[in-house]
Amino acid sequence: MRLAAVIDATVTIPGLKELAMYRSSASIPFGGRYRLIDFALSNIVNSNLNSVGIFASQQSVSLMDHIGSGKSWDLDRRKNGLYFLPTSQREGDHLSVGSFEALEEHLNFFHKITQPYVMVTSTFCISQIDYNDMLEKHLASGADITEAVCDEACMKAYILSKELLMQMIKNFREERVVSVEDIVNLKKKPYTFAQYEYEGYFALINSMESYFNESQALLSKEVWLRLFLPDRPIYTKVKDEPPTKYMKGSDVKRSLVANGSLLKGQVTDSILSRAVSIGKNSKLEKCIIMQKCVIEEGCDLLYVIADKDVHIKAGSIIHGTKEKPVVIRKGSVVSEGDAV
Repeated sequence: MRLAAVIDATVTIPGLKELAMYRSSASIPFGGRYRLIDFALSNIVNSNLNSVGIFASQQSVSLMDHIGSGKSWDLDRRKNGLYFLPTSQREGDHLSVGSFEALEEHLNFFHKITQPYVMVTSTFCISQIDYNDMLEKHLASGADITEAVCDEACMKAYILSKELLMQMIKNFREERVVSVEDIVNLKKKPYTFAQYEYEGYFALINSMESYFNESQALLSKEVWLRLFLPDRPIYTKVKDEPPTKYMKGSDVKRSLVANGSLLKGQVTDSILSRAVSIGKNSKLEKCIIMQKCVIEEGCDLLYVIADKDVHIKAGSIIHGTKEKPVVIRKGSVVSEGDAV
């Protein structure tokens, strides 16, 4: 294999700060069962790449817990495999992909890998891109750097030679550039550039609005089938949990429900992660409820994003809007008097 992968998980997404207060943006839940980084890792595995470096910021405990040794992606290997490369970068340090300051801290990774080309990508762009096909187009173009685009939108994925990348890391301070993305955006001389046109499913998750809208879009069968392809599965951390229990009186319509939950109320047009409990006579519509949330009896939730371990007390009424859903922070307890 001629291509190694670099996942830049140091990038801060200001628009997702409400979900990234206690975790990195890369480990934000998406689609009920997954984290954002799962889609980048799955594209890499489905493209048969077996050398992967994940460059992570200081706020990476949840990310390390999720990825572990990489076993769920078949990357726990004696040769090549997954390298988790924590950096000294803090929240807010980097806003563009392929930070030279972060990559510089682990130059040994680039000396160690044998592949002559490197793919640098983010964790907040979701797609089913084939990096082998992108590499072939890159080689045919003769360009120094190839950028993936979809309908003219940048997909935050770049291919270049390992030799060129190491040269850029060495010289980035005197050249006054901060990242691979920065060089591409500036069309920095003397480098040459090409674009790879991708035509499949693509979603850019860079704000609460895009997070909510792209999550809701998964409830469409057409969108779901474009992202979850039979021959290119999306892998995630394996958790052995029982099936969800739908109790008498429950009513679930047009929703995604992960396993391990207990449902007694009504759920419509919503996404529920693992081990969620919905009480009797509670009503949820257009909501995203993350892992291990408890919603007691008689609650009414509309346009709500509840982060992990949220506990909503009986009788609470919480209504947001499509343009501005209510976000409840991880571990919060909401009582009837706190409801909005």
